[in-house]
Amino acid sequence: MPPAPSIPFRQAMLFWLKLGFIGFGGPAGQIALMHREIVERRRWLSESRFLHALNYCMLLPGPEAQQLATYLGWLMHRTWGGIIAGTLFILPSLFILIGLSWVYITQGQQPLVVGLFYGLKPAITAIVVQATWRIGSRVLHNAALWGITLAAFVALFGLGLPFPLIVLGAGLVGYLGGRWRPQLFQTTRANTETPNDEAPLAQPAHTRLHWPRLFGLLACGAALWCLPMAALTLLFGWQGSFTQMAWFFTKAALLTFGGAYAVLPYVYQGAVDHYGWLTPTQMIDGLALGESTPGPLIMLVAFVGFVGGYVQAQFGADQAFLAGALAACLVTWFTFLPSFLFILIGAPLVERTRRQLHFTAPLTAISAAVVGVILNLALFFAYHVFWPHGFAAGIDGLALGIALLAAVGLLVLRRSMLEVLIACALAGLLAVLYGHVI
Repeated sequence: MPPAPSIPFRQAMLFWLKLGFIGFGGPAGQIALMHREIVERRRWLSESRFLHALNYCMLLPGPEAQQLATYLGWLMHRTWGGIIAGTLFILPSLFILIGLSWVYITQGQQPLVVGLFYGLKPAITAIVVQATWRIGSRVLHNAALWGITLAAFVALFGLGLPFPLIVLGAGLVGYLGGRWRPQLFQTTRANTETPNDEAPLAQPAHTRLHWPRLFGLLACGAALWCLPMAALTLLFGWQGSFTQMAWFFTKAALLTFGGAYAVLPYVYQGAVDHYGWLTPTQMIDGLALGESTPGPLIMLVAFVGFVGGYVQAQFGADQAFLAGALAACLVTWFTFLPSFLFILIGAPLVERTRRQLHFTAPLTAISAAVVGVILNLALFFAYHVFWPHGFAAGIDGLALGIALLAAVGLLVLRRSMLEVLIACALAGLLAVLYGHVI
């Protein structure tokens, strides 16, 4: 069954490319942007299908926003649709980060860069807070789900529990709740999905499970990992920097749940403390760079790879940029390859469970818990933007003012995210140039 004519392949691919350039605000903002464009504005997919895909991606290790783009691309245009959607979602940020990483490591701190970053950080804070509210309003339909969100927030913020434990607890609550109080864990509210909503992609043939296809994808995925890893081992040895980067970021992609923010502590520990690819200050600067550029925040790994490859100059001092660019591409490949396989292999299985409450109830509870986790991260980010030197030093009133202006632009004036980011970046630049920021 071919894709519905109402979802032109070329138009969808142009959307994914555009998203790769304007996907600011971290996973919450990117997911909200996909929802607004795909469900609300273009009506390519129904609310229930979008949320079901989102719930599955929330369960996976790795970047949930990129995985969601891959899932939706696959749902609309088969395997190549998923591959192209997921690739275009990250490709612009890879090239942007390679360029910015080179500027960062060669040019140092310039007033232009400082000013742009100063204005972008409050804007991104406003975008993340707004996106958290938008996602919560789509997921939290009753007091029980609100309770799960609050419990997840307290567990993370107050008790410091690990994210996987929160996910498992929410899944257990959803499983039991789906058996005892199933009406509380329906995936959508009443009237959210209509027959017309579901008509374009009622049950495409490629969403059905085919075992030969599954085994073929497993074999292809194994080859795409083993061949580059074998080549790196032969060329540089197992202990070589490039080989160890490939191995480390493969583990990061497989072992860290909760999206980009959950990956960061693991990456910091390995890249800074264990391997010494970059310094703690460089890691913090890389996080700011990742927050201020489009694409998934986990693209910070490209910065880590570039700095590590550039400093170690594997090909000699005169080819340091080539070493850094190759390292950035390698870590991106090994970080995102598992995400593509999780979706292309697992999505047909998940589509079979779309109307089965015993499966959807745990996912709904997990989605509610993740809202609390995102809220915690939004508050954590706001603290570092508005109180950069701690509570004792007082609030940064100018940064708070820029964030409030961003919120007005987004919520009241209904300006696009890109327009708001440009305006805030210019405001930050003017503040630095005229001496209002030290």
